Amino acid sequence: MSTSPLPDWLALVAGYNRVNAYGQANGMTLSASAPGQAEYCMVIGPAHLSSPGVAHGGVLAGLMDAVLGAAALTLALTAGELVSTVEFKINYLHPVRLGDELRAVAQVDHAGKSLVVCSGVIYRQTAGETEATAVAQGIGTFNRYPASKRLGDILP
Repeated sequence: MSTSPLPDWLALVAGYNRVNAYGQANGMTLSASAPGQAEYCMVIGPAHLSSPGVAHGGVLAGLMDAVLGAAALTLALTAGELVSTVEFKINYLHPVRLGDELRAVAQVDHAGKSLVVCSGVIYRQTAGETEATAVAQGIGTFNRYPASKRLGDILP
């Protein structure tokens, strides 16, 4: 399934940031330190709330899907591939509130010929806290496919 490797996966991640309207609309910032690893950061604002002061679980689910998918994507790009979500699961551990800074991290746990499995954690940093608290954990499966099918959508 793999095509020729793409030489500059970081440039492709930057391209993905440019076209990722969902991430932009939610104030999410993606970074990747190595293929198979990803980090998203965002701050919970009024548009993310489901009740006064508390974030909707769908916000965390969207962030989890994004960071798991980004971990799979950073690895897939090195093989000339892209990914799409097959399934993911999330466990909510603590509530998230207005103004909380979230940092989601994920890594590839298994990379097969057609599927990639990733796991991740979302951490909350609240004003006044010295340590971040894990607020959700998740696992996801992603389908690999040739980048040639959609690469034009990512590159300028």
